Amino acid sequence: MAKLKAAVIGSGNIGTDLMIKILRNAEHLEMGAMVGIDPESDGLARARRLSVEACDSGVDGLVKMPVFDDIDVVFDATSARAHLHNEAVLREAKPDIQVVDLTPAAIGPYCVPVVNLEQTLADPAVNNVNMVTCGGQATIPMVAAVASVAEVSYAEIVASISSRSAGPGTRANIDEFTETTRQGLEVVGGAKRGKAIIILNPAEPPLLMRDTVYTLSPSSADEARIESAVNAMAERVSSYVPGYRLKQQVQFERFDEGRPLNVPGVGWVTGLKTSVFLEVEGAAHYLPAYAGNLDIMTSAALATAERLARNAGERTGATA
Repeated sequence: MAKLKAAVIGSGNIGTDLMIKILRNAEHLEMGAMVGIDPESDGLARARRLSVEACDSGVDGLVKMPVFDDIDVVFDATSARAHLHNEAVLREAKPDIQVVDLTPAAIGPYCVPVVNLEQTLADPAVNNVNMVTCGGQATIPMVAAVASVAEVSYAEIVASISSRSAGPGTRANIDEFTETTRQGLEVVGGAKRGKAIIILNPAEPPLLMRDTVYTLSPSSADEARIESAVNAMAERVSSYVPGYRLKQQVQFERFDEGRPLNVPGVGWVTGLKTSVFLEVEGAAHYLPAYAGNLDIMTSAALATAERLARNAGERTGATA
């Protein structure tokens, strides 16, 4: 099966880690170009050392490169604002090009591989998929797991990441992070109402990414079924993010009319509260191991593009 050629826009931490993942681990993709705007960035320097074509004039330079004619997939690892420009330029130059968006811009549908990858890619009109956020990639699967066996009237997640792993792009997109993650909890995770909080932890030495997921379900929800669904989902995520794990057993607490739960913004409610505690350790391909928040994004993006490439190869084989 022929490989699809990929370009990565964004030569910072996320883009560079993604480039290395493609070079080392991809089965159906190959690197075509690394694109940035800082000629002195480590990402562009590494690309050149690895014999990957490099461009320091952004997307406008990419579309003028001879290699662009062969590019099938573009990963955007810049910022939400930059992605709006990048998408417009790419679409004008090559209308059918596939874009995997690692920013919170959310031009295309949200994609969390273990939850809705097949459904998302099944629509032939979709040529831009959004990877939500790092917190979304870590926590939406847990909400979806609970929602698969019980109604989730409310879901709240708290994503704590090392401040060292939060680069300029992450810091510039905090508002977009919380809003995009909240929407992802509802649209993909299946919660009727969601809330997302991000914490930049300045601790030294840097701590691994930690995520806490709270869901509220009816009192009739089955604890054993929820726990089984959460454990199974954690195994599925770890198939492409090996450092993804539950920190402890799923916790349950029931609230009734005599002792209701006060949910900020919702009020006093009753039902079954499920608490899931996660840790995400990075694979340290380029980023340090504590940057699990970045690793889960690049791993999810690669898994998505690999499936996209496999689908393209299967279609080509079927029509050959």
